[in-house]
Amino acid sequence: MPLRILLVEDDDVLRCTLTQALTANGYSVDPVSDGLSAEFALSTTDYGIVVLDLGLPGLDGIEILRRLRQSKNRTPVLVLTARAGIDDRVRGLQAGADDYLVKPFALPELEARIEALRRRANGGLSHLMHGRIAVDVDKHIVTADGERIDLTRREMAILTVLILRVGNVVVKRRLAQQIGSWEDEVSIGTVEVYIHRLRKRLAPFGVQIKTIHGLGYLLEEPDAA
Repeated sequence: MPLRILLVEDDDVLRCTLTQALTANGYSVDPVSDGLSAEFALSTTDYGIVVLDLGLPGLDGIEILRRLRQSKNRTPVLVLTARAGIDDRVRGLQAGADDYLVKPFALPELEARIEALRRRANGGLSHLMHGRIAVDVDKHIVTADGERIDLTRREMAILTVLILRVGNVVVKRRLAQQIGSWEDEVSIGTVEVYIHRLRKRLAPFGVQIKTIHGLGYLLEEPDAA
């Protein structure tokens, strides 16, 4: 599924390069250049992962981490920093970082760390099952009874969120945030269109997505379908 990432990096060239590279590889990226902007973004938007530089103007990365964890926000955080010392790494991890990557780094390593954090956040799962439906999160493939179902990346993203939250209501706003970005915002109406498409494509396989009026959607347990 398209993972929505908050990228916090004050170096303009590096921020632009990482945004373009990660977007080209299927991620939804919201880039910011300072700590206060990052704090505001985290207070208004749900992210799958935060990629966070430590040396930031306004509010440094360590303080952002502390405030994030104090607010009980468990979003995975990957720290990027030029500080290679052991003490600096320990300080970042103690503040609540989930992983640490020292500059300079290769883009494939960054992507590998991001995917590892995503799997960890999903309980280590890269393959999800829901009755007759199987989702390969890494390869972006959905199958039913072994036959591939052609879904768009956003349709798959919504399905993945619903499976991970099976039996629980997922609000429309959260779904919109999961599949959009600041550069490509998704409206509630668009989410409703994707849900309509998913229902039509998955109903023959016993998948039922219920509308909880005024809230969002609930994917019923397979046995209840």
